[in-house]
Amino acid sequence: MRRPMAAMLTLMLCAANLYAAGNGLAGINEATSMMTSYFDPATKLIYAIGAVVGLIGGVKVYGKFSSGDPDTSKTAA
Repeated sequence: MRRPMAAMLTLMLCAANLYAAGNGLAGINEATSMMTSYFDPATKLIYAIGAVVGLIGGVKVYGKFSSGDPDTSKTAA
């Protein structure tokens, strides 16, 4: 009598584990979709930051070049 009950209990625990794994998979899929939705705006933000830094550097180089500074290449680098 004890063996069938132990086997049934084991099967119930295995079924509960499989059900929990399915919920974990859904959570992983949801996290993946959230991360991929942030990728495009983050890429645009990085491009905008790069553009601002490039413009500031260009203005610095132009200012030194216009004033006749012989060390313009150092600033450009």
